[in-house]
Amino acid sequence: MKSISRDEILSTADVIVVKVGTNVLTLGNGLLNEERIAVLTEDLAAQIKQKKKIILVSSGAVAAGVGRLGLKKRPTCLAQLQSVAALGQGKLIETYERFLSSQNVLAAQVLLTADDLSHRTRYLNARNTIYALLDYACLPIINENDTVSIEELHTTFGDNDRLASLVANLFETPLLILLTDVDGLYSGDPAKPDSQLIPLVERWSSDLMKMAVEKQSGRSKGGMSSKLKAAKMITESGGNVIIANGDRPDTLKNIFAAKETGTLFLAKKGYIPARKRWFGFAGKSEGHVVLDDGASEAIRNKGKSLLPIGITDAGGSFQKGEIVSLLNRQGKEIARGLSNYSIKEVLLIRGKKTSELASILGQQGYAEVVHRDNLQLTD
Repeated sequence: MKSISRDEILSTADVIVVKVGTNVLTLGNGLLNEERIAVLTEDLAAQIKQKKKIILVSSGAVAAGVGRLGLKKRPTCLAQLQSVAALGQGKLIETYERFLSSQNVLAAQVLLTADDLSHRTRYLNARNTIYALLDYACLPIINENDTVSIEELHTTFGDNDRLASLVANLFETPLLILLTDVDGLYSGDPAKPDSQLIPLVERWSSDLMKMAVEKQSGRSKGGMSSKLKAAKMITESGGNVIIANGDRPDTLKNIFAAKETGTLFLAKKGYIPARKRWFGFAGKSEGHVVLDDGASEAIRNKGKSLLPIGITDAGGSFQKGEIVSLLNRQGKEIARGLSNYSIKEVLLIRGKKTSELASILGQQGYAEVVHRDNLQLTD
């Protein structure tokens, strides 16, 4: 079967999300690289003028703050990190606004935390806001809200790679472009001469994670492994991903011209509804259930619902209607879904036949603990 071309991917994407990392945006001293930002905004503005829906997910607030204060390295104290982010965020958005204004494009700052996208109502509010900004032909510039969040600077999205994938997952057929400081995914360490750039990944494989070689940096938090995780999330949901070198000034121009640039990860066939994308990838799991081998096989490979008889244990504090992780016997998450029962009820009915539920619970309950319609595979 012929693979979809880059031209087709660009023409069919309902949104293009561009994520740019700290190392791309900043100089060695931590100050913003305004020359690079000028090229970036010019390329994005050109696409917006062609009626493309573009979203920018930008790192760099903490690094910009470090540069403004003249610090030699990134602080480790949470309060200092938040203060540095506040200083840097103002500089970051001002720089984007200045260059975009010269292109007659409006910039809109959107600050998010992990909790914003794990909470269903706030998730929908964020989605509606971004949709409206795109309708106005603005450029939403999204960053993690480091200045007010308590956990995000330590328990983070991953230098905004995960944030970018969650934002892209708000749309049906996104193209996610992850700009970093290497040319793409290599077969080994990019610094070694025998390592080769992989231009195309047609199907996800766990072996890809073994190719991730992390570069040490005091300015950024992400790495190739976090980008591969983001790529897996998007391709599993029906979107395409390109990882490319943002240090090269012509990278975005080449991508938008459908030239072979970076590593392209093709979408998995099939469509996942937005609701399933939320509880499968963005929503916070409130607990877990452990499955026996038969239930794991039925859910992963046979498209079945989770029945009480296939559950061996459960943990957490989930209530009816909340997200639970489905773990195999080895403790690895294979899926997520919305539970028809509380943890208290699950512990009562685990391992039981459906015909026994009424006598155990005192009333006729659901046949399924998690129905297939409310379940999303994650592995």
